Amino acid sequence: MIGGGAWGTALASVAAKAGREVTLYARDADTVDGINSAHINTKYLPDIPLPPALKATDDIGAALDGADAVLLVVPSGAVRSMAARISGLVKDGTPVAICTKGIEPRTGYLMSQVVAEEMPHVPVGTISGPTFARETALGHPTAATVAFEFSHRDRLEPSHSPAARLALSMSTGFFKTYISDDLVGVEIGGAVKNVVAIGCGMMTGAGFAENTRAALITRGLDEMKALAEALGGRRETVTGLAGTGDLTLTCSSRTSRNMSLGVQLGQGIPRDACFDGAPVVVEGEANARSVVDLAQRVNVAMPICQTVHAILHEGRALNEAFADLWTQPISAEPRAMDLTLNNPAQKSLTRLDGGVA
Repeated sequence: MIGGGAWGTALASVAAKAGREVTLYARDADTVDGINSAHINTKYLPDIPLPPALKATDDIGAALDGADAVLLVVPSGAVRSMAARISGLVKDGTPVAICTKGIEPRTGYLMSQVVAEEMPHVPVGTISGPTFARETALGHPTAATVAFEFSHRDRLEPSHSPAARLALSMSTGFFKTYISDDLVGVEIGGAVKNVVAIGCGMMTGAGFAENTRAALITRGLDEMKALAEALGGRRETVTGLAGTGDLTLTCSSRTSRNMSLGVQLGQGIPRDACFDGAPVVVEGEANARSVVDLAQRVNVAMPICQTVHAILHEGRALNEAFADLWTQPISAEPRAMDLTLNNPAQKSLTRLDGGVA
């Protein structure tokens, strides 16, 4: 397990409870000492006891020595550098699962493509789904998707595929795994949902309620489907745990840093004052750039993500940006109708308190 944050620790705990021999790599010596001596991650999950069998180290070579599978749980911006660092330490054919959601800026690569470029000698997949770290570590019933591309041999013997083997290895009485061969669809769901969650938070912070959030979730899901399909993924995948499930969770709770950031911005709090000024990494903030850039490259319209991007990175006022979103041309559901009408509505949004956003 490469990464000693909350999610890396939670996944390491799951694997240990599933009976696996787990070594967690963390840079921070105090984190390593706390896990080994007190079975606690004092920095990220200080009140949750960890399995005594879980071991930690700040020696990355020792963590990877003899590993049968590697879970990469570092921020998306660090995935490439970490993959390059461990490439020579991971034996050929060892499955590497990325447990980070995002799209690389500049290249537009999914995280699996980033790792595959740095580690061409291993199968690369992902673990994704509606999974808050704290709840997972506490043993709340949780489900996630394990996705790897399937080779011809994997299709002949699917139970021996990397996806199946890792799903079996991570399964417990409370952590339920599902298997997918649609790596693109699973990764797109994980990356785009963070951006939509910021948008939901913005509207919540500005004083709007459930109608608004439901509309953003539903239409955000459609944007996820369109992008996944354009990149070779399946729309069906995006309706599963890694799409609909993760989107619903992240857009419904301020436990999500993405939702929480949006709420604070919607309340008018300046970005540098959000989270009481702490330097909190919010994946959707950077992903808003990379998602919109990738969508433009493949000619996919993603108006919700573009709205969030305009507010975060182009200096647009929240009220103006969302008013534009709500008065865009009227389109059809389902897409097969292929109908677009000019929208006669004026650009104004009435808040719950009677004011105009």
